[in-house]
Amino acid sequence: MADFSGKKYKLSTSENFEEFMKALGVGMVTRKMGNTISPTIELIEEEGGKFKLKTTSTFKNSEIQFTIGEEFDEETIDGRKVKSVITRDGNKFHQIQKGDKLETTIDREFTPTEMTAIMKVGDIVCTRVYKVVE
Repeated sequence: MADFSGKKYKLSTSENFEEFMKALGVGMVTRKMGNTISPTIELIEEEGGKFKLKTTSTFKNSEIQFTIGEEFDEETIDGRKVKSVITRDGNKFHQIQKGDKLETTIDREFTPTEMTAIMKVGDIVCTRVYKVVE
């Protein structure tokens, strides 16, 4: 098991998230709410290249289950229905979400003390840093 599996990471800093959500077509009320919460993320490694990615917050919770390299259906926290594929390189996970109109990428890098997520849609880049919750 990886040294990040099962650890909980809480949002510490967020850069350009409002613009990222706006580019995805997220409504103003949801964007304002999204900017005020500090979600916690937990990645759990299971057998055979399977993973669970849990996101919890006071606003909404989500959980995706995936196998590395296999496409799966996902409903994003903002309600979009997308096809996703996640690939892995060590402690880095690259996710491509394809929806009706937009393609989004999310690059997550896990370390024993933090997780950095770099999210892109079009020319908008958002960086969110999560710190381990002790």
